[in-house]
Amino acid sequence: MLIGYARVSTQEQDPALQLDALTQAGCDKVFTEKASGAQRDRPQLMAALEYMREGDTLVVWKLDRLARSLRQLIETVELLEERRIGFRSLTEAIDTTSPGGKLVFHIFASLAEFERGIIRERTKAGLAAARARGKMGGRPSALARADLAAAKALLRDPNITVEEAARRVGVSPSTLYRHLPGGRSALLEET
Repeated sequence: MLIGYARVSTQEQDPALQLDALTQAGCDKVFTEKASGAQRDRPQLMAALEYMREGDTLVVWKLDRLARSLRQLIETVELLEERRIGFRSLTEAIDTTSPGGKLVFHIFASLAEFERGIIRERTKAGLAAARARGKMGGRPSALARADLAAAKALLRDPNITVEEAARRVGVSPSTLYRHLPGGRSALLEET
């Protein structure tokens, strides 16, 4: 059975072109959604996947209707493959139920994996080069040492709350708690 999935990104867009193409392709049932491709939670896609059985084929008008990133696309098609469900994209002429279509899809998957590997290598090399130049990665601390010392001094006064001390040094209470594990009681143990 051919099951279609059509998606448009906004309420103003019309899925008619996709629906016509999916009907012409012979889809027995079509699930339609109005949701951003970046959105992971797509109820109609989930409904289509739940509806499908082994031997069925999910058909989309274009690859980007199913997923916004190559990684997301590959994950979805691998999920289908595990369930022995085919995948077909009308515009790109990819059909994983045929050996040629499977080859094309696996080439896409290999290229995506290669790209992820190169990005990982570049990131590691960049971080190593920065460390060699004395640079430290990560976000700067939200609380400077002088501000932490001021907050500790304020908190030694039992009339000043953690919230008030945090406000005075210009951070949120959660930031202050992160820098003072144990809160006020830990400060009292220091003295």
